[in-house]
Order: sequence, then C-alpha cells, then structure tokens
Amino acid sequence: MKKKIALLAGGFTGESVVSLKSAAQIEEVLDYNLFDVYKIIITPDKWFFQNTDGEKIDVDKNDFSITLNQEKIKFDVVFIIIHGTPGEDGKLQSYFDLLSIPYTTCDATTSALTMNKGYTKAVVYGITGLNIANSIQLFNQEESNVPEIESQLKLPLFIKPNNGGSSIGMSKVNHWEDLQEALNKAFAEDSQILIEEFIKGREFTVGVYKAKNELTVLPITEIISSKEFFDFEAKYTTGISEEITPADISDDINYRVAEIVKSVYLKLNCKGMVRVDFILQDFTEEFFFIEINTVPGQSANSIIPQQVKATGMTMTHFYTLLIEEALTTA
Repeated sequence: MKKKIALLAGGFTGESVVSLKSAAQIEEVLDYNLFDVYKIIITPDKWFFQNTDGEKIDVDKNDFSITLNQEKIKFDVVFIIIHGTPGEDGKLQSYFDLLSIPYTTCDATTSALTMNKGYTKAVVYGITGLNIANSIQLFNQEESNVPEIESQLKLPLFIKPNNGGSSIGMSKVNHWEDLQEALNKAFAEDSQILIEEFIKGREFTVGVYKAKNELTVLPITEIISSKEFFDFEAKYTTGISEEITPADISDDINYRVAEIVKSVYLKLNCKGMVRVDFILQDFTEEFFFIEINTVPGQSANSIIPQQVKATGMTMTHFYTLLIEEALTTA
C-alpha cells in the first residue's frame, strides 16, 4: 500500500517563497508509485491543502489530518521543507512528536539548537580539524557593546542575527565607524546577534544525509560571490554568485572535509539531510565552520540538488531514501 506523504511548505518568514519553490520541485519528482503526496501549506493564519480545483481544505490540527470527499486522511510521514520558523527551529518537530508522526528532518532539540549559531558553535567546538572564528554573542543592544567588541575582536567583522539561516540582517564591517549601523541592522532581525572575526579564504558548502543506516557526504560545492559575502541577496539572486559542483579541491581535502562534517552531523545528533557551510582559510587550508542548515533549499537550482545530481543519483531516488529513513527510524 502506498504511504501517504504530507509535503509541508510555507512558513512564517520571508523565506516562505523559497520554501514553496522547494516544495514544487520535490512534488514534481517524488515517486508516485510509492507515495500519495499531499502538499500542505502553512501560513501564520492558516494550515491547508489545496486541491486541483484551487479549493483550500483546512488541516485539522488536533491530529494533523485533512478530510477529502468525506474521507479522513492521516499521514504516514511528513516531508518538512519549511525554512526558518516553524519548520526549522523545532516547533513543528515537537508537534509531530506529540502526534507520533515521523518526519524527514532533525528532531526538535537539534533543530532548535542549530537555529542558534552561537550555541551550535559551542557544541561542535573541539571536533578534530574544525576551527571556529573568534566571536562575541550579544543578547541585547547596549551602548557598552561597541567598546567591548573593539577590545576583544579584530577587523574585519561579520555581524549577523544569531537565530535563523537566511543571512537576512548580515553585514561585513571593515571600519569601526560602521559597526553601530551593522549592529542596528542585525538587532532589527533578532534579539541575539553574533559578531565574528572575518576569515579570509574560499567558501564551500556540503550536504550530508543518513539513509539505510549509512552516513553519506555529497560532493562539495564552492561558492564564488561577486559580493563580499554570501548573504540573502547572493543566495537567491541569479548571477550574483557562482556555484561550482564538485569543487576543485584535492582528494586529501575532500577526505578531510568529509570526516569533519560527518563528526558535526553526529555531534549534533542530526537526522535526514543537512548542509554544512565552511571556509578553507587562505594559505593554511584550515577548516573554519560557518553554520549548519537543517532544512536546506530544494528548488531546481539549489545546492543540494546540484550535489545529488553530481553523484549520478536521481532526485526521485534521493527523496525516497530520505522518506524511507524517516519511516524506519520513527
């Protein structure tokens, strides 16, 4: 019998548009010989399934079900593709745990932790081969912040909201007189922010997933941006960044990176598919951790699909592996 899949998209942030594009790509390639797929959209005001006639069917939040033609439909597994809250920060994961419905992402604890960049770095600190830039985490905006930062860190600096992965509110500061404006920008997005020393080097990202009790690292992608850093605009505006998959790096570096990101996956108790962003420092080629994304984008041009295709695997097979893993580990 086919498994009923809820493909969950939308969300409460500006990344809901990206989520819907990801969901459209996934919906197009899922194996309909194995699954009955129902795309569920979540907005701040409504949870609904939209049928082919455009009718919006409300989700019963008591048991996460929908009723079609007098038939109550419950789901065997949820494929979560919501970037940001509530799909990437543990809120929906906790809800589905209460209902005993399996899902394709990390669990509630890991999802909540990894949305906080500072806390994530504290957990992965100490992994062999992994370096972390000097940083300060601020929890509220005070006048004393500026002299504290100047006394503890060296320019250039990256200032970014501590929660979330969209790179909205991020700034690079090359001169101390620009610091306050960058702080204001970041605090406008979050009550916690992270200030890090800039690491000069090549920027990369790599997907990792678990399926059939095996941890697999996908081919590494190098990101070359015409901007100073890979912010929201660089991620989602055509032509600003070039993504090279697989990256032009040595076999030795490939192996070393694979071992580090596997350790990150295990240390954070990840599940399903994640993506780790990192920098290889110029001259030293040391690995500097940037962040981990537990619900990476899945639109046709997103990085994970590029990496999967570079292995020769179809996206259909890849998503089947993720769904089967969620079902078998529930």
